[in-house]
Amino acid sequence: MKTTTLATLALGSLLVLGAPAFAADPSPIDTAIANAERTDADRERDTREKPAEVLGFAGVKPGMTVIDMFSGGGYYAELLAGIVGPAGKVIAVNNVPYAQYAREDVKKRYPEGRLPNVERRLVEASWMDLPPKSADVAIIVMSYHDVYWLDEKEGWPAINATGFIDSLKRALKPGGKLLIVDHNAPNGTGKEGAGKWHRLNEDFAKQSLTSRGFVFEKSYDGLRNPADQLDKMVFDPAVKGKTDRYVHLYRVK
Repeated sequence: MKTTTLATLALGSLLVLGAPAFAADPSPIDTAIANAERTDADRERDTREKPAEVLGFAGVKPGMTVIDMFSGGGYYAELLAGIVGPAGKVIAVNNVPYAQYAREDVKKRYPEGRLPNVERRLVEASWMDLPPKSADVAIIVMSYHDVYWLDEKEGWPAINATGFIDSLKRALKPGGKLLIVDHNAPNGTGKEGAGKWHRLNEDFAKQSLTSRGFVFEKSYDGLRNPADQLDKMVFDPAVKGKTDRYVHLYRVK
């Protein structure tokens, strides 16, 4: 009995020690980021954007419908398409100025048949005609400040912020989430930072959304930079790619 027991224990130890370590399957977010079809430019951008952390914070999962607001050239839309998978959908939304600005990138991103679960929409931003209660998550990354920007000489018309927010909230399901990532501006500057520096003060951003019925849930500090000069244009070489960015998650009641 003793010999058998010792032999059994020894064999068990060998099996444990010699057993190969099986890695857990990569998450849908990790798989989307690692997709071999992604461009080198997108991968370089990953170092600044931290998409794994940010989209994980937003709770994006397979099968969801996600709105990528002011999608531009589609960096986030492609990542989201990989995460939500064939059972999900991404609604990549631009207004006319954004679509014109990003038209070359859009052509490269969406050749015929590529990213079939991305639906591209062109909207009037002051009231977006999006399907009511259709989306689980909406994201606005580094462009919420554009709702408060005005430069008609450069082709950017005034946007009715209330209409924009209300129509976006209308498109989200009950309990749906809104992710905001933007460049911070000095305290007390309200919406002025949009016109001066392409920034939007964090407290103003929060108030503008909660006053229209969004519930603030939490923030993520992984993109903060306390050394940022908040009163500098975001394209200034001194701060470009290194701005202090707040990441907020809101919920529809």
